[in-house]
Amino acid sequence: MQEKVQWVREDPKNRLVFWPTEEMKKKAWVSDESIYTKAAEDPVAFWAQRAKEGLEWFEPWKEAYIWKPPFYKWFVDGKINAAYNSLDRHIKTWRKNKAAIIWEPEPVNQQKRVLTYFDLYRKVCKFANVLKGLGVERGDRVGIYLPMIPEVQIAMLACARIGAPHSVVFSAFSGESLRNRMKDAEANVLVTADGYYRRGKGIDLKTNADIGAENTSIEHVVVVKRTGADVSMSEGRDHWWHKLMAKAPLHCDPEPMDSEDPLFILYTSGTTGKPKGIIHDTGGYSTVAYWTSKWDFDLHDEDIFWCTADIGWITGHTYACYGPLLNGATSLIYEGAPNYPEVDRWWQIVEKYGVTIFYTAPTAIRMILRWGEEWLKKHDLSSIRLLGSVGEPINQDAWMWYFKNVGGGRCPIIDTWWQTETGATLINALPGIGPFIPTVAGRSFPGTKHDIYDETGNPVEIGEGGYLVQKSPFAPGMLRGVYKDPDRYRAQYWSVYGDEAYYTSDGAIWWDESGNIRLTGRVDDVMKVAGHRMSTAEVENALTQHSSVAECAVVAAPHDIKGEVPVAFVVLRQGQTPSKDLEAELIQQVVKVIGPTAKPERIVLTDALPKTRSGKIMRRILKALVKGETVGDVTTLMNPEAVEDLKEKVGQ
Repeated sequence: MQEKVQWVREDPKNRLVFWPTEEMKKKAWVSDESIYTKAAEDPVAFWAQRAKEGLEWFEPWKEAYIWKPPFYKWFVDGKINAAYNSLDRHIKTWRKNKAAIIWEPEPVNQQKRVLTYFDLYRKVCKFANVLKGLGVERGDRVGIYLPMIPEVQIAMLACARIGAPHSVVFSAFSGESLRNRMKDAEANVLVTADGYYRRGKGIDLKTNADIGAENTSIEHVVVVKRTGADVSMSEGRDHWWHKLMAKAPLHCDPEPMDSEDPLFILYTSGTTGKPKGIIHDTGGYSTVAYWTSKWDFDLHDEDIFWCTADIGWITGHTYACYGPLLNGATSLIYEGAPNYPEVDRWWQIVEKYGVTIFYTAPTAIRMILRWGEEWLKKHDLSSIRLLGSVGEPINQDAWMWYFKNVGGGRCPIIDTWWQTETGATLINALPGIGPFIPTVAGRSFPGTKHDIYDETGNPVEIGEGGYLVQKSPFAPGMLRGVYKDPDRYRAQYWSVYGDEAYYTSDGAIWWDESGNIRLTGRVDDVMKVAGHRMSTAEVENALTQHSSVAECAVVAAPHDIKGEVPVAFVVLRQGQTPSKDLEAELIQQVVKVIGPTAKPERIVLTDALPKTRSGKIMRRILKALVKGETVGDVTTLMNPEAVEDLKEKVGQ
């Protein structure tokens, strides 16, 4: 039986610090702390060695790193293919008949699908030939608008095989959102489905895909038959996936790609409201996806790795597709909601497949926490040996609940910081080294360097907060630009502290002398209350320490005197009754944990927070509510009805 994680109380504030057991150290790929100092001595040589060890190259590179501020290149003139490294090299080994992808459908009466590496290889080759047959050539962009079904990975890898950058759009985005992205990407082909299942209902996807294809350069739409719903098919433009695949040849040679050739374009929200097309290259991204998957999640051949993120986000790209497949690992993907048909669906899946590594978001953890421990106790979760957290800073209450109830007090929690722009996790503890500290992400991944600056560009001291930046040599998986918009790339990431420091737009605090970093959230989620900088995440962490609180979101509201004040939207745990007394108690909880400066101006008790289909709280909507502004489009929300309820409570 696996040992429990050891821990000691280690600092004046009596905070918990957890350390790996000897068993964990023996199993982990990296357990010697000197890896950090060795990598820091020559980061370029460190990453060059990683690229040679982890991947197969058709031709070696001529120069490992070139830095011409604010642009950089890795493994210059090296030739490589991401699909070849994810598939071909594995089918030459015993992994040929190993499970690459296990797919669990939402309807419990439907059969799972298991694709071995050889299965996946053949399907990818066939769909690569389908794309070629539709006129897709090297460098052409292909849009992918699919739910969590294996065809999404097949389509991505097929694009990578022939050198056509893919642009995946989250399947819950509206048709208009899809069209905006396809227009910008100038895609020629769109891959979609008739629909998918969500909470027992068949969701129409094809109608949105049709809207997304209107007035764009899309000439062909390939449709996967998932639900069997009656959908409109435009003659000459629309094609059924299964019919094209039936005619496609089995063999397709991988295209030798330059290391710096784009692998994909992924659109992410921007401060202007127009999504940014983040460009990720082939060689550098593949290198970092491989090594962060292996080291951060201690990924071994016997593991079943479940990253719950949708492929439409960067987390899904790297840790539900490329990272595990580059390592020859087994990934589990699930189509549906975590609470269908019951709120223990995730744990039923963990038990069914013996999931060993479970990677999800703090929002999901807090949602599960609200449902209660009894649902977890119905299932054997002893197969889990490592837990991950991603997407936002995790509060201490959720961290401890996750550690105790999901991990049974025996699993390290790898709290990862990264962004769409970084391509892979860049700040977190390593499983064989630690420490694992609630609310503290950890150290910069070996071979990368982060610093924390104040507003004037000076580094801050230990225990102080500021703005997180990354320094050259930049991680090989970092973005290579904003598609068709180099000026926006410069303005967004290099205008604050100059060309020498990549500006992350995230706040952070140096936690200790060892370089452990606590992330405090996006800087646009930092309030200035009476001249004091304060993270909304800090206030949220204080509130969720109260036994009545399941989850919350804090936003800044304008104030005539103080400039800004916190307003907290709070969801109570089951069995708790809303009252004015409880609101006052929660306000005092913040005062107690942080101090009177952080005192919320108002507590709004609500049954639900507005969330995207992936479970992310839409703070944009909450900010609009407290400012009396129009909330805008709510079509991508999982629960748009929550907005109307909140309007009444806020008094808008």
